[in-house]
Amino acid sequence: MTTSPTIRVPYVHVDAFASRAFGGNQAAVMVLGEWLPDALLQQIAAENMFAETAFLVATPGGAAEFELRWFAPACEVALCGHATLAAGHVVLRQDHEREVIRFATRKAGVLAVSRAGEGYELALPAIATDDAPPAGIADGLGKSPAELAWSAKGYLIARYDSEAEVCALAPDMAQLADNGDIAFIATARGANTDVVSRVFVPGAGIPEDSVTGSAHAALAVFWTPRLGKESFRAHQASVRGGDLGVRLAGDKAILTGQCVTVAEGLYYLPG
Repeated sequence: MTTSPTIRVPYVHVDAFASRAFGGNQAAVMVLGEWLPDALLQQIAAENMFAETAFLVATPGGAAEFELRWFAPACEVALCGHATLAAGHVVLRQDHEREVIRFATRKAGVLAVSRAGEGYELALPAIATDDAPPAGIADGLGKSPAELAWSAKGYLIARYDSEAEVCALAPDMAQLADNGDIAFIATARGANTDVVSRVFVPGAGIPEDSVTGSAHAALAVFWTPRLGKESFRAHQASVRGGDLGVRLAGDKAILTGQCVTVAEGLYYLPG
């Protein structure tokens, strides 16, 4: 005889930065009545095995409509773009009158997702990469880049001379993971778009991410002066692939993209 579960949590599987199912980056979005223990949130994220699971708790009357936290399979993360876009998609499709939704986060401030044509617009803190990179940190990428840029917030940009070089990379994931929860961003000018990239975060349990919003908050700052324009089109050349609009606006990186709901249901949790 089994005991009936006492907690049922709505679960939505969203493909973010995608115009069709099975593209872009997968995120789970789960709206909670109240915060569950961190250890349980981490277990749920590990069970989902998406790059991130977004957990929301409503905060009526606050600076934002929801609190938002993101968990990767191995740890909680400080900033996640695609799961924020997915969370905005879930909330806004349930309230057709609302144009913008705000999320209060623990380490990235208040983030907003707004409607933009057939998709959404997401404003993230722009991430400058103006520190000297630690010696040898890029060795695990397997090929020396033409240029390195580093942010102590945990982002390494490795610029290559061509899209072909980026697509041919076969990193040593174990060696990259030894550096901890670092986002390794390999990038170049694109053949059919302004910028192309691949992103590896094995230290967080994500060998190669599909489409990474936070990485483009760094790429916005990196590529704007090199391209000579404040907005550009970007493609993340993962197996699933994804396309983003990127615009630098002061201290914000504005990302645009679409989302697709793939599945919905209930999570059954022990009380």
